[in-house]
Formats: sequence, structure tokens, C-alpha cells
Amino acid sequence: MARDGTGPDFIEALARGLEVITAFRPGRAEMTLADLAGATGLARPTVRRVLLTLTELGYVRSGERGYALTPRVLDLGVAYVRSTGLWDVARPHLERLVARTHESCSIAQLDGSDIVYVARVAVPKIVALSVQIGTRFPAASTSLGKVQLAALAPEELERVLAEPSRSGLTPRHAPAAAERDAELREVRARGWAMTDEQLAPGIRSVAAPLRDGEGRVVAGVNVNCHAAETSLETLLEHHLPLLLQAAGDISADFARLASAPHVTVSATA
Repeated sequence: MARDGTGPDFIEALARGLEVITAFRPGRAEMTLADLAGATGLARPTVRRVLLTLTELGYVRSGERGYALTPRVLDLGVAYVRSTGLWDVARPHLERLVARTHESCSIAQLDGSDIVYVARVAVPKIVALSVQIGTRFPAASTSLGKVQLAALAPEELERVLAEPSRSGLTPRHAPAAAERDAELREVRARGWAMTDEQLAPGIRSVAAPLRDGEGRVVAGVNVNCHAAETSLETLLEHHLPLLLQAAGDISADFARLASAPHVTVSATA
């Protein structure tokens, strides 16, 4: 996260606070002041002031071995999901899709060159990668990413993919530009994308775009399975038609939600 703003309205203290929050990662649930200073590149006095502020606000707690985030941090991410209304609209459709395919189904949105999972209904299966709300993967190696990248104009596509991934994951196969562009043209033409162990061994998925009321692609929805359990034939002949139907239903409901009048009632009404 850049701490040098581009204008006079940039709040550097806020940027530093967010950088300290995002320094906590899996395996680093509790960190010392020195750990956080090293991870963020910030001076220890600055990190200390940030931690004291976050502790007072309830986002961080101090323990015997250092500092840790509190569940209140989840409010930041949940605020985004609730503000879009996408989860409320998509949930019954995802649950129905899972019931019909017996596979995990997810929704993700594009963020730079990554996808970020924003909704998920999972079934208990052992797969190579753990997926939770907020998980990031390189977009170009995922079906969820491909259906969104295919909707971008060429200049925007290059700009997006020029951003470094923040997923921390090296995909099993990263396509060269010519291969990537050819595949995205195919995705654009047929309206869905598939990956077969490109991200990691054993992971096979198919995805479709989700659109708003103006036809813009705002997210992707997928069916994810284990390659050893689900054949390509089953994925494409059985799961894909169900996925395309669910994607259409979610998009239609999302468009209706966006077009519905919103009435604000005052407390004195």
C-alpha cells in the first residue's frame, strides 16, 4: 500500500493504519511492535501510535507476545459486502446451485490483477488451496478472473494486469500474453470460462460473469471441484448449464435491487 499520496487531500495517517492492519497474515496472527515495523517499513514510534489508536478503537488487542487483530476488523469487509447488496441477492441462488452440483460455489470480484472472494457456499472437500471470504488469487489463472478480464477494454486489461498480485501465490500456469489474449477472446465469445489445474494441482472450475442492470460485468460466479472427483464431462455437461442459469438469475435480481426505489425514513417520522 502506497503511503505517498497523489494530492493534498491524501491522509497519510489513515494509510499507515490500514497498512498495519493488513500486515497481519495467516501464520502471523500475533505480532510484536518490531515485527510490524519490519513488515510495514514504518518507524517503531509510528507503528506504536497506530497500534494504540487501533487498540482504543477496538480493532487491535495487546497480548503477552504482541498484538493481534480483533473480530471488529471483520466489520470493515462486511461493510463492503453489505453496501453492494450482492450477498443478499446471491445467497439463495448459490445455495441452490451447491445443492444441485454438490460442489463449492463462490463469487469473486476483480481487484487489480487479483480476484477477491466476496461470497461463498462451500461443501466439505479436501482441495489444494483454502478459500475464504477475502482470499486473493491471480485473476489470469482463475475462471472467476477470466470472465471479468474478458470484459475489459484492451487498454484497461493491460493496466490491470500490470499491477503486481497481492495474493502471495504463484500459479501453476501463468499464460503468456498471446495465449492469454486468445483465451479471453474465446471467453468473451462463449460467455463462460474454465480452468483445469492452472491455479494449483487438483483444482478445476468453471465460471460465468455477473452483470448489473446496465449489462456491465461486476463479478464472477463459479463452480469449483476436485479434478480427481469430477470429470471435465460432468463439469461442462451438468454443472455449467446450472451455473449459467444461476448467473442469469443473480444478475437479474441484482439489477432489480439496484433499480428499486430506496426510501429513507427519519427517526422522527
